[in-house]
Amino acid sequence: MKVKDVAQKLGLEVYSAPEGLEREVTGGYTSDLLSDVMGHAKEGQIWITLQTHKNIMAVASLRDLAAIILVKGFKPDADTIELSAQEGIPLLGTKMQAFELSGSLCELLK
Repeated sequence: MKVKDVAQKLGLEVYSAPEGLEREVTGGYTSDLLSDVMGHAKEGQIWITLQTHKNIMAVASLRDLAAIILVKGFKPDADTIELSAQEGIPLLGTKMQAFELSGSLCELLK
């Protein structure tokens, strides 16, 4: 499944890097701890977090993640959007809680 399919089926808002929506999704990873994501997320996964600062883009790029979904209605910082566009890694958003979104993504990717 592609990032664009996930975004459409889960009703996610696209904040940046629409060119990355064609990327294939291999799974999901939920964490708000950057070091945890750096150590355990896998290439092609979608990262679910409430973090909005630019450091999330460095981690997503390092792990070659397919996209980042911000939960609870959080909006990305301006510099985060800029880095997202440079890296081509989509930033998406939802009002759902991380728990709810994680379950929905898991069901969708089965």
